[in-house]
Amino acid sequence: MDFLPSPLSGALAAAVSWLVIALASLAPGRNALVVRRLAFPLGALAGLALAAFGLQAMWLPAAQMTLPLGLPDLPFHLRIDPLAGFFLMLLGAVSAGVCVYAAGYFRDESGERLTLIGLQYHVFLASMAFVIVADDAYLFMVAWETMALSSYFLVTTDHKLPAVRGAGFLYLLVAHLGAIAILLCFGVMSGGQGDYTFDALRAAELKPLWATVAFLLAFFGFGAKAGMIPLHAWLPEAHPAAPSPVSALMSGIMIKTAIYGMVRVIYDLIGGVRWEWGVLVLAIGAATTLFGVLYALMQHDLKRLLAYHSVENIGIILLGLGASMVFLGFGHSAAGALGLIAALYHTLNHAVFKGLLFLGAGSILHATGLRNLNDMGGLIHKMPKTAFYFLIGALAISALPPLNGFVSEWLTFQAALQAPLLANGVVRSVLPLFAATLALAGALTAMCFVKVYGIAFLGQPREPRHAPQPKAPAAGRDAGTLEQYGMAWLAAGCFVLGLFPTSFLLMLNRVATSLTGKGLSRAALESNWLWLIPSSSVQASYSPGIFLIVIVAVTLLTFLLVRRFYHGRVRYADPWDCGYPGQTPRMQDTADAFGQPIRHVFGPVYLMKRHLPGPDDPAPKFTLKIEDRHWYWLYLPLARLTNYVSSKIALLQQGRISIYLLYSFLTLIALLVFVR
Repeated sequence: MDFLPSPLSGALAAAVSWLVIALASLAPGRNALVVRRLAFPLGALAGLALAAFGLQAMWLPAAQMTLPLGLPDLPFHLRIDPLAGFFLMLLGAVSAGVCVYAAGYFRDESGERLTLIGLQYHVFLASMAFVIVADDAYLFMVAWETMALSSYFLVTTDHKLPAVRGAGFLYLLVAHLGAIAILLCFGVMSGGQGDYTFDALRAAELKPLWATVAFLLAFFGFGAKAGMIPLHAWLPEAHPAAPSPVSALMSGIMIKTAIYGMVRVIYDLIGGVRWEWGVLVLAIGAATTLFGVLYALMQHDLKRLLAYHSVENIGIILLGLGASMVFLGFGHSAAGALGLIAALYHTLNHAVFKGLLFLGAGSILHATGLRNLNDMGGLIHKMPKTAFYFLIGALAISALPPLNGFVSEWLTFQAALQAPLLANGVVRSVLPLFAATLALAGALTAMCFVKVYGIAFLGQPREPRHAPQPKAPAAGRDAGTLEQYGMAWLAAGCFVLGLFPTSFLLMLNRVATSLTGKGLSRAALESNWLWLIPSSSVQASYSPGIFLIVIVAVTLLTFLLVRRFYHGRVRYADPWDCGYPGQTPRMQDTADAFGQPIRHVFGPVYLMKRHLPGPDDPAPKFTLKIEDRHWYWLYLPLARLTNYVSSKIALLQQGRISIYLLYSFLTLIALLVFVR
């Protein structure tokens, strides 16, 4: 097997392949057929290769490489270790399914628009790969900014629409604010030594104050890209604006690169994790989880709803990371490793089922031209395959066993239930409360997807409240073959990750061991494939195989009993119509009706604007608009402050050369006086 490349060389080759495909997308000029038939399928193959090399790297020692690129004294350094291997596997596996789907999704695109999408799409994938393998701050920031810019151009694909341009501007603004924080974090860790390789940053000994400053900069810098509150505002704006395959990549993979950066900097480069950091991460994670699911329940736009669920799931990941930091800070390495494994497992699970859900939403949009749930209905009859794959994603995100969402959330609960190990009574008491937030969010998520699936796919088709969009005549066409293959790949991932968690637990334990120095107990690792035992069998265990067997057995038994005792004896009649024999689509529940109980219970969380029709209203209609309070508490005040400061600074621009020369003279005097 010596002829096979090393994991680092293979990962580099896959990333370069994406760059080559990006450039090749421009070659045909206006011949978009080449992009659909060649670029996206080759991108999927590169993703599979990257996943294979990442999986291999999780079992091998770390490897490094220096490329003769960059600046004269700042070459690019590359490194692959178990953590990078895990995220490369995530990137490659999920992108492979999305690329196959994109080849079918963009079948109606043509000309320069599709060639530009092909260019930006594959540059986006390559930049994420280089973020993961970067081993110095210089290459990391170059790849990070390339990722931000390429995704910005993808978000603004329909740039002629003002709303899309606004969403792209907001995304780019938050992305660059986060990038500034990350850059400052690297500066703090370097300590002015001028060496920005990650090896030098690991070796630097920071004082507790500066270590905390570096942690805060990293946490909020990467958190801005991840979408945690209060830096989440770009996410529900950008996802509805972007094409659906791009939304799947951004929500499934891109925000996970922020989790990678957070783990890399905090656990690996800074080191010496403190429990106070974990408490902050837990608090932000709990608030993000609850906020995301509550606002998702209020949404009518399907893609916007999924975007808020991305905010929620980032909060769940932060709950696992926060618990891990708390335990590590108190010296409980095994419990800290369990929290880290739970967070990483949910990172992978969310990438799979959220990618699947965005692809399902894209198929609905492609076939009907609709995103508003209140305009949908009965799609299961016209789009049965899309309905099937979307149902799998909905069950997975609702954390129902034996699918993958349950495993990672269950592991997060198990990490939180290790709280009796802690010596600090306050932290020991608070940690289960954060776990209770996760339990509440899980129930609300299930409720939300009952709403989504029931309104969109079940019942009768609704009459659109607005004029049909150009694609509306295509309603009734299910997802194409390539689109189905892409969704089937991710749906299979939901089952594999849910039915074989012990195999992934072994892999993630390698990652946790490389970062914390200690993994899970031998009892957890030596358990057979049938049982998942994170700590000890006395405390908890879970068997997805037995759970699946029980579900199948109960279903078959019910079927046989019905056939045995009631076959041929059932009398069919019209259902009880409650005195309304003419059932119409107007009688079906709407998204507002599903969300009404939640609005009553959690009313103070929302900023609700109601419009009550008056007697002189030409079109009397009650409307309710739910807005994010963060816009009025944070973003708009900052925007007004920025405009005010900018207007004052603009007074310096007098347009006279003598004034500018005076500024230069005063600056020179200040430098001579204050700088030695």
